[in-house]
Amino acid sequence: MPVYSYDPPDRFVAGTVGQPGDRTFYLQASAGGRVTSVALEKVQVSLLAERLDELLDEVLRRSGGQASVPAAAPSGPADDRPLDLPLLEDFRVGAIALAWDRDDERVVIEAQEDTESPVEPLTEDVPEDGPGVLRVRITAAAARAFSQRAIQVVGQGRPPCPLCGLPLGSDGHVCPRQNGHRTGHA
Repeated sequence: MPVYSYDPPDRFVAGTVGQPGDRTFYLQASAGGRVTSVALEKVQVSLLAERLDELLDEVLRRSGGQASVPAAAPSGPADDRPLDLPLLEDFRVGAIALAWDRDDERVVIEAQEDTESPVEPLTEDVPEDGPGVLRVRITAAAARAFSQRAIQVVGQGRPPCPLCGLPLGSDGHVCPRQNGHRTGHA
């Protein structure tokens, strides 16, 4: 599988296809007419957003505020457009790695295909027959904006049960707080 490299992408977003409770999550990078879409789990999107913000907060802290890292996502219109179509899944993500390139002041995000034989994260030497790798280099401001959108995308799922917090399906759910009785819509 190839390395899909975007340095920088025109667009890098997390998005979903499907209805809440049955959504497929994607990372999608695009530039110059190329589009790469990789599928991943909801929890991976959530953790990526969280870790990106932690990484940028740490860069800011260590630089004493000197790094060109915004404390929050830039104001202005957010990218809330849907994923680019046609949506073709290039691979399913196993591991995700993050790094801060101090020289270029860029965040490096690498999503590696779920495989029995992963390669060293962020290595330049990905073998021809190795796993698929999506590698994106973006500014700190773009990373903050990505993180903000990703958190919103994750939060647009099924509403939580008011009693137990588990997601409600369209037909309710078996609530442990109700001793296994069904709750929800009649």
